[in-house]
Amino acid sequence: MTLSFAFGDPGDESKGELGMGLSLLGGDARETILEEVESTETEDGLRLSRGRGCLVGWVRTEPNVDLEGETLRLYKQVLRSVRGLTLCRMWNSVPRINEEGPGGLENYRAFCRGRSIAFESVFGPDFARSLPASTAVGTLESGLTVAFLAGPPTARHFENPAQVPAYEYPPEHGPRPPSFARATVVERGGRMDVFISGTSAITGHATVAPHNTADQLRCTLENLRLISRECGFGDRLAAAPGSTRHFKVYLRNPGDYSATAGQMEREILVPGDRVTYLSAEICRSALNVEIEVAVRGVDRS
Repeated sequence: MTLSFAFGDPGDESKGELGMGLSLLGGDARETILEEVESTETEDGLRLSRGRGCLVGWVRTEPNVDLEGETLRLYKQVLRSVRGLTLCRMWNSVPRINEEGPGGLENYRAFCRGRSIAFESVFGPDFARSLPASTAVGTLESGLTVAFLAGPPTARHFENPAQVPAYEYPPEHGPRPPSFARATVVERGGRMDVFISGTSAITGHATVAPHNTADQLRCTLENLRLISRECGFGDRLAAAPGSTRHFKVYLRNPGDYSATAGQMEREILVPGDRVTYLSAEICRSALNVEIEVAVRGVDRS
């Protein structure tokens, strides 16, 4: 069985399809997470699938929970489950991400506080060294969904030199900064998988071109090129024979889909690429677009 994300519909978990609660605007409605699943089990609501030396897990909370508390609990559970492996990639669908929750804290900031405390409680004060690539976008559904991929201990994490590491953001962005690396590279069997986090128009720690989708897209694509270069793959995001690339483009305004797809085609996509366009709230209310990339099977030679 192949394990995959489902977009535009809930998916069928009995067939290895995990719905992330996001509306599909165009492109591929499925993305493979793990091929050749060997076993699947459930531990306290956390679904775990194993195969090819990797572990994939996912969990969804009940509606309208204490977001910070549930994030803390779920992340501790996830981190316990990956003992002996390296956390390579995480995906989070956060309910109404830009809304103010109980206590006056924005939902994204409550999520970030719970996530950060969980990492620190498991890995200690130097936990930033263990943070993987990650994406957190908003969903209109009322429950939090968390998914992860863990693999061999050969994973390396990278930062964009044009951006302050998210885990070092100043307090103006919340009581606890976001906990993720800009990219993670996993070496396995002579090839590499590259996971680039959800990337937006941020330079340093400041939002670029607030509410302007076209200008933000240009900045975002430049940030993708910069992190690709930092990972050692030049400006082309590891576009090469034998590798596969899947882009997920999150748009706050569905009406931006056509223009965004056209710009992606002109500036970054090559024949054979897969791309999924999704309607989602972005973690900052002034951001309209976010892009993540998964590149698999890069020849390390």
